[in-house]
Amino acid sequence: MTNVQHNSADESPIDFKAKQVEFSAYIRDPEHNPIPSDVKQDRMQMYRQLFFNNIDGFLAGNFPVLRKLLDDTEWVALVQDFFAKHKCESPHFSEIPEEFLFYLENERDTTTDYPFLLELAHYEWVEMALSIAMDNSIEISKVIGVDYLLNKHLKISPLAWPLVYQYPVHKIGPDYIPLSAPTPTTFLVVYRNHEDDINFLEITPITYRLLEIIQAEEWSLTKKCLEQIAQESQHQNPEIIINGGVQILTDLYQKGIIWVQ
Repeated sequence: MTNVQHNSADESPIDFKAKQVEFSAYIRDPEHNPIPSDVKQDRMQMYRQLFFNNIDGFLAGNFPVLRKLLDDTEWVALVQDFFAKHKCESPHFSEIPEEFLFYLENERDTTTDYPFLLELAHYEWVEMALSIAMDNSIEISKVIGVDYLLNKHLKISPLAWPLVYQYPVHKIGPDYIPLSAPTPTTFLVVYRNHEDDINFLEITPITYRLLEIIQAEEWSLTKKCLEQIAQESQHQNPEIIINGGVQILTDLYQKGIIWVQ
């Protein structure tokens, strides 16, 4: 099958594939690619604006904090750079934010961005991804005894993502713009609860480590996980670590972050 077609006996053949490449090149980057010679300028500019506005609006809607931090010129330049450089692998609009993350991490080439830009974008993408995830939350008991979890098996809800960032991304906004990574490192759990609300919980490094241990094995035994934490902490009184861990896990369970069987 060929991409070449003749208009008539007196006209040169049209290579539609070449035309598509020429058309899309201008749409993506009009500053560095000419308008196709056989398309009116005003029509091409209309097509260009339509495509660009769709991407612009979708990114602004999915990265609202990032959008607020940049003025109009900075934002348009960022979107244009993404539009020109990145070749999206997916035709689905819902996957554009993930494509944008790939671009920021692998294709963005500038020294003028905020140092936290990638982490902030990732945090905002997580919120979006959890909001549309197909997994279902489960009903949990709000009132449980102190020792209820100790001999149960645990797993982290697929709608709860433990995360670690160099920057406190959950605090960044127009009133707080850190230009260097503060200490300590930020540990979070972003999760969708039974009411399908997206929430975040700032956690300690030891809680993050506990969640790592639970995540490493499907339906981990609570007591075993807590004993491992106590051993790693080298605390002189392991029972203090285990009892504190039970309280932490109880709170996580009641929030729907961990599941029990």
